[in-house]
Amino acid sequence: MSSKKTQNRGLGRGLSALMADVNEPGEKSDGNASRQPDMMVPITRVHPNPEQPRRHFDAESLADLSRSIAEKGIIQPLIVRQSPRQQDAYEIVAGERRWRAAQMAQLHDIPVILRDFNDTEVLEVAIIENIQRTDLNPVEEATGYSQLMTKFGHTQEKLAEVLGKSRSHIANAVRLLNLPDEVLVYLREGRLSSGHARALITSQDPAALAREVIRRSLSVRETEKLAKSEGEPSRTGSKSGGSRSGSVVKDADTIALEEDLSANLTMSVSIDHQQGQETGHMTIRYTSLDQLDRLIGMLSV
Repeated sequence: MSSKKTQNRGLGRGLSALMADVNEPGEKSDGNASRQPDMMVPITRVHPNPEQPRRHFDAESLADLSRSIAEKGIIQPLIVRQSPRQQDAYEIVAGERRWRAAQMAQLHDIPVILRDFNDTEVLEVAIIENIQRTDLNPVEEATGYSQLMTKFGHTQEKLAEVLGKSRSHIANAVRLLNLPDEVLVYLREGRLSSGHARALITSQDPAALAREVIRRSLSVRETEKLAKSEGEPSRTGSKSGGSRSGSVVKDADTIALEEDLSANLTMSVSIDHQQGQETGHMTIRYTSLDQLDRLIGMLSV
């Protein structure tokens, strides 16, 4: 009961309000849109959030920002809170990239806005800030949406409304997390696009298909055709005279239903309905024991 209340309070405080603190209108602007800091503090008294989900900062981009800060200063203040671990110190809620760049530029004092956030809200803001990055890869984006839904109870509809995304965009992004780790690595590295990855979700062997797509430099449309043909083999193994039931093409309604269920469960769902009949089967594919436990919990209710 209390944990649920905490989750809802994060949303109740206003996902929009948290977004307002994260948004950075002035990092590369002329400064007209920047907010006034509450104070200037020595950079040595400001420390990163150890629970920050973002672990990688592009070196070249950081160097560019450092040069800009050395010339113009920090236009947009960092969001901080009193450090719960150290007296007379502050913990970064949003703006670690600017803090790192300011260190490279050898700034002694930095502008900050002080907020009274609890641990739950700090993590929530960190995830939101991560999603707002311009260099976000599809896996990081999907992970951010998934964390906001599972950790804080936000719905796809609410995230879509506040983040300015369509519900289908968020649903399709989260579905990517059902793919094997090997395919997620290809996505992180940019060797596959989100479109390629979505086409692989219903494949029996997404990793093998992904390797084939990369080897042949296939387009998204070609990948979709390859994934569809993979699911339509002749049961007899011959090129002609095989069982006609081995080449069933799913209709648009079935595909849409699969996508909605996959998005809501955050697991891959496949529906095989026998045409002209009222029977068939549905397969739910989980990728971890945690997902299985969650599914069992849903079914038990």
